[in-house]
Amino acid sequence: MSEYVSPAELFRHGLQLMLAGNIPGWIDLWAEDGTMEFPFAPEGWPERLADRAAIAAYMRDYPDHIELHEFPHLEIHQTTDPETIVVEMRAIGRLKQTGNPFDMTYIAVVTAQGGRFTSYRDYWNPLAVLEPGVDFAGTTR
Repeated sequence: MSEYVSPAELFRHGLQLMLAGNIPGWIDLWAEDGTMEFPFAPEGWPERLADRAAIAAYMRDYPDHIELHEFPHLEIHQTTDPETIVVEMRAIGRLKQTGNPFDMTYIAVVTAQGGRFTSYRDYWNPLAVLEPGVDFAGTTR
């Protein structure tokens, strides 16, 4: 990106892509060596994705499992580092396999440089979205 995009602007754009189910577009917002971390990952789930290719593989089937409808609560807090934000948000949607509601609160610590995500620590509860017999990545248990 030639013109400066703040981490907050980049994050908001990413949410719009997620709402549209445009995972390839969301992946395009990542730096090649960007990392995504899940500090609360349950056993057997990835705790860290080391680059854009790993993030793309992890997110590829997301729209097959979760249909996002809205982000009714979004607060973006600037930190003392202009490249890092802390995000509080709530996502509403539907779990596709069961039709059950999806209602998740997130906190994320996100860093962006040059208009690309470079680090994303996602503090969410993956156990809240487990569908019977299937994990978030679509693997049958």
